[in-house]
Amino acid sequence: MGELANKIQHFFEGYAFGVCTRLGEKLGMATSSIRLFFIYASFITFGSPVIIYLALAFVMNIRKHLRKRSPIWDY
Repeated sequence: MGELANKIQHFFEGYAFGVCTRLGEKLGMATSSIRLFFIYASFITFGSPVIIYLALAFVMNIRKHLRKRSPIWDY
């Protein structure tokens, strides 16, 4: 059970917190404040900000992959 917990922790530390960090950079706010907002909002609204959080993570992942592609005319 300990190995599974370590894998889950590694996943969230490596990927999930990137959303708050990116938002903090864009908005000029502390990342910890944004994380606290998501946590409190999730408790108050029974988890609906988690959907927004996951959508933002998806969009950031897609944008990252689109930036890596080289234009067609570079070949």
